[in-house]
Amino acid sequence: MTAGGQAEGADRDPASARLPSRVAKLLSALFYGTCSFLIVLVNKALLTTYRFPSPIFLGIGQMAATIMILYVSKLNKIIHFPDFDKKIPVKLFPLPLLYVGNHISGLSSTSKLSLPMFTVLRKFTIPLTLLLETIILGKQYSLNIIVSVFTIILGAFVAAGSDLAFNLEGYIFVFLNDVFTAANGVYTKQKMDPKELGKYGVLFYNACFMIIPTLIISVATGDLQQAAEFNEWKNVLFIIQFLLSCFLGFLLMYSTVLCSYYNSALTTAVVGAIKNVSIAYIGMLVGGDYIFSVLNFVGLNICMAGGLRYSFLTLSGQSNPKQPVDEENIPLDLKS
Repeated sequence: MTAGGQAEGADRDPASARLPSRVAKLLSALFYGTCSFLIVLVNKALLTTYRFPSPIFLGIGQMAATIMILYVSKLNKIIHFPDFDKKIPVKLFPLPLLYVGNHISGLSSTSKLSLPMFTVLRKFTIPLTLLLETIILGKQYSLNIIVSVFTIILGAFVAAGSDLAFNLEGYIFVFLNDVFTAANGVYTKQKMDPKELGKYGVLFYNACFMIIPTLIISVATGDLQQAAEFNEWKNVLFIIQFLLSCFLGFLLMYSTVLCSYYNSALTTAVVGAIKNVSIAYIGMLVGGDYIFSVLNFVGLNICMAGGLRYSFLTLSGQSNPKQPVDEENIPLDLKS
């Protein structure tokens, strides 16, 4: 290598080690949307088709998969995150509590509502995320972005107003899931500083800190006993779907962090909304639990229109998110 080439390599901006910002934003959003889409379908099959009675135990399986995959990857030097020390719990708080609340409420609400209505009511995560990003992160969004967000909410109100399968318990669980999801997304964005825990550290230590308390909750509520007594454990297809759900749980957590890292917590919430409306369209044709009404159908289309407009504004740069430099993946010679 020539001296000129060495000087050129030394002068390289570390930001060049990452994907171009727009490509990174788009790919991370598509990855999150795909993972989120797949896990809802798999969980719906487990909790309704197979009537698996233990959503908390399923969440424990997803946490265990996350811990094992990340730890093995760290041992093989595929990824890096800091070793444990006494400061890590302080750095993470309140993420572990939000993490487990998001898991349990999400799995519980999935089993108590029809698939289309579950996806519609999840839209209320979006204004909560916008509000929390404004308060906690000090973000400011343009009027066009705010109008797009509330267009999605308008569609959700229209669709939910005609819900012919009202379930109060299901509505309570999904509202709690909205609150936990919004808070979890915003605080995750705040805690992902590569100089601190980084995105892999946030995922790993979240799962480590909450798997034991979640297991205790599962035992205390009878959830674990119901899982142990479930009569489908000899069914190979059920076991495959259960393991698939655990793996998809890891992918969903990783893709959520990645999307928030390159975009914002609000963009992650909107991508989830677009995905949810897509699932609602599918639920009209398959699944058998959708009750058609004109208002519901119109509301879904309003949601989709708002989500697509937000996507266009974000990708065209009108939301002006600041792109992070992925220091975890920058070669050591470029960091020096």
